[in-house]
Amino acid sequence: MVTCSGAGAATAGDFMDDPQVKAFMGEMQKEHGFSQQELQGWLSQAKKQQSILDAISRPAEKTKTWAEYRKIFVTRSRIGKGVDFWQQNREALTRAEETYGVPAEIIVAIIGVETRYGQHMGNYRVMDALSTLAFAYPPRSPFFTKELREFLILTREQQRDPLSLKGSYAGAMGFGQFMPSSYRAYAADFDGDGLIDIWENREDAIGSVANYFVRHGWKKDEPVVVRMRTRSGYDSSVLNDSLKPLHTVASLEEKGYTPINTLPGDEKATAIELEGEHGTEFWMGLTNFYAITRYNHSRLYAMAVYQLSQEILQAKEQADKS
Repeated sequence: MVTCSGAGAATAGDFMDDPQVKAFMGEMQKEHGFSQQELQGWLSQAKKQQSILDAISRPAEKTKTWAEYRKIFVTRSRIGKGVDFWQQNREALTRAEETYGVPAEIIVAIIGVETRYGQHMGNYRVMDALSTLAFAYPPRSPFFTKELREFLILTREQQRDPLSLKGSYAGAMGFGQFMPSSYRAYAADFDGDGLIDIWENREDAIGSVANYFVRHGWKKDEPVVVRMRTRSGYDSSVLNDSLKPLHTVASLEEKGYTPINTLPGDEKATAIELEGEHGTEFWMGLTNFYAITRYNHSRLYAMAVYQLSQEILQAKEQADKS
């Protein structure tokens, strides 16, 4: 899942003379039963996009401080539109929370961060994005080659034209920006119509986000992240050492960190240091915080989702009272 989207000028030419493409086509024919004709038809029309290569090299999660990153996603506009989205989809969100145990505000915040509640689902053809990154971006070629394979299988399963679907620069799709492999593994037919559609069907999109979290370890009714205080001489070596909670609350307390809210000593946790608008912030990330990072491997992303969710929840409660 990614948050950037947009279209750029296509580079003239295609990928058909690339040995990688020929090997990929051979695999798709042999292992997955695609015909040479249909593969050639799709891949000969896939265009290399330089803007995709530019975007993948400078994701916001790696170039911005927390203070800068937060200002992008935790805004009055996104909070207000989140309340609107919640009110418009109240029944599906309530049912998703009851079914999966994932709070409605977390589901809404994910969709808000990813696509502004469906307003910006991406303008790149997914075929162009995945082909560009599979065959023209060596650092992550294996990953995106796999995603291209999953995408073609997905479009066959869903009876969709691979050249018609659009998404982000990395090939993520729909309200929740699922990569093809995530779509096939976690997307849910939440309205029970026999189809899974995360592009236009909000019920399926909502259920799919909730299902993704459950499948990645979300724990119902447990906290996500807690502010913590530091003592003199705290052990800085554990700060930001892992997205996965490798420590416990008790062991972090021994190293000089105290959560401002009481937590069980054996609770799994990670120590987080962020550069906020008013200086250094220290947080204790718990299992549900790690579950959010499984959506996008960034502590900035997870913190933005969480804080946006809390702002949306507060704003909705105020709106419901008025």
